This record gives sequence, structure tokens and C-alpha cells, in this order.
Amino acid sequence: MGLRSTLKALGFALLVAIGIPGNATILTFFLHTQLAKRKLSPTDFILSTLAFVNLLVIVSRGIPQTLSAVGIPQLFDNYACKVVIYIYRVGRAMVICVTCLLSTYQCIAVLPASERGLILKHRVSQNIWVILLTLWGLNCLLSQSTLLYSHAISNYTIPPYTVNLEFCQVVFPDYISYTSAGVVFVVRDFLFVGLMTLSSCCLVCILYRHRKQVTGIRSSDRTSRAMAEDKASRSVVLLVTLYILLFGLDNEIWIYSLSALQEASTISDARVFFTSMYSALSPIVILITNQKLRMKKLCL
Repeated sequence: MGLRSTLKALGFALLVAIGIPGNATILTFFLHTQLAKRKLSPTDFILSTLAFVNLLVIVSRGIPQTLSAVGIPQLFDNYACKVVIYIYRVGRAMVICVTCLLSTYQCIAVLPASERGLILKHRVSQNIWVILLTLWGLNCLLSQSTLLYSHAISNYTIPPYTVNLEFCQVVFPDYISYTSAGVVFVVRDFLFVGLMTLSSCCLVCILYRHRKQVTGIRSSDRTSRAMAEDKASRSVVLLVTLYILLFGLDNEIWIYSLSALQEASTISDARVFFTSMYSALSPIVILITNQKLRMKKLCL
């Protein structure tokens, strides 16, 4: 293997080795909690969904990228390429949407106590599964183009308007469809990034006000509640910051690639690596910062 293939194989293998156990641990914990208590809190439900879609991203892209980098040819036929790339596209889209939902819900959860705030929190809490189903449906529809244009690699000739993944190709018929698909993905990503950034900024402001209010109060109950909210909100802000850094790089590279007739393999590898890195690193952040998971680890 050349230097590029070696670095690619090592990089994606590391993401797989970190991402699958981390997300599987979170998913298993919340599944056990669901079976034991019969109900998950809205935040736990969102986190379990995030772990699941992270697994989709790692399995559908990290493993094929690793295998192709070590030189295993013809991993998939046409049908398998469509399924694998479609699962990745939907999983990637759901990662950003669920992270955005997590930051937005946490912002609502720590709003100052008021009649409107309580009503909003209750309505969102009761309809989390509806919101998630809507996001699933939306992203499944927006990712349908990959079912039409994904193909197995039949030869080494890369036609124009192609996203080359080396184990599969997404071949668009013309420049309009190639650009349109890219614009749709970029607009969707920037929309949700903007929303999660706004909600995170609101979280920071609310946390600052809470800290000023709690200062000097010696009521252990009120202080413990404030500390719990503070820790949960900090975890969400950290996840959003990580997302913005990594997926921001991904979208910058994608915008750059729209000016080319075809996406080079190196550019495609860089985009996918940054995208998959969030799915591998976010469970580490959750495992370290989530109080319930930390207590479970101590019990074990």
C-alpha cells in the first residue's frame, strides 16, 4: 500500500475501533434503562437516537473505507452500493438533526420557570418521538438521489460529475443534478448548524444567569439542581462545538468540490473522515459528561 492508502486505512480503522464500542455502550445502557424503567427521559431518548445514527455512519462508511484502503477490490455490487450509500446519507443527515434537536431541547429545558416556558417544555417533551420521526422522513426523502445515482465501480475510468468513494461511485447525469444535490445538502446543513449555534448561545447566556442567581444560595437542593442543569448544558455545548468544527470543515470542502467536474478521491476521503470523526468522538464526550452513564460505570 502507498502512504495515502496506509494513512487512510489507519485513520478509518481508528474511528471504527473508537466509534462502534462507544456508541454501542450508550445504546445498550439506554436500552437497559428503557426495559427496566419502561420510560426514557426526552434527553436520554435523543442521546440514544444520536448513538444509533452514529453507528449507522461508522458502519456504513468507516468499515468500507477501511477495507477499500487495504486493497480489497469490488466490495459491493450496484444494489449493495445503493443501500450502503443511502444508509450513510440518511445517518449523516440524522446526526446533524439530532444534535440540533438535543441543543434546542436543552435550551428549552433550562428556560426560566414561567407559564409559557413550562407549556413549551411539556409539548416538546411529549412529542419528541414525533419530531424524530419527521426528521427521519425528511432526510429519507432528501437522500433519494443516492439510490438513483450510486453504482459499483466497473472500471478505473471516472466520468464527470462523480463522487468517487473508491468502493462505490455516485455518478450524476449532468452538472445541474450534481450541483443541485450539493446545494440541497449544504443548505440543510447550514440551516441546522445555524439553529444549533443559536440555541447553544442561548444556553450559555442562561447558564451565566443561573450561576449569578445561585451564587450565595446555600440551599443544597436548589444548588444541586442548578449544577445538574449546568453539567448537562455544558455537555450539549461541547457536542455542538465539536460538530461545528468538524462538519464545518466537511461543508467547506464540499462547497469547494462543487466547482470541479468530479470530486477527487483525496477530497472525498477528507470529507468523510471529518464527518465520521464526530460520530466516533461524540460518544466519548457523552460517556464522560453524562451523569447517569458515569454512575452506571461506577456501579459496574
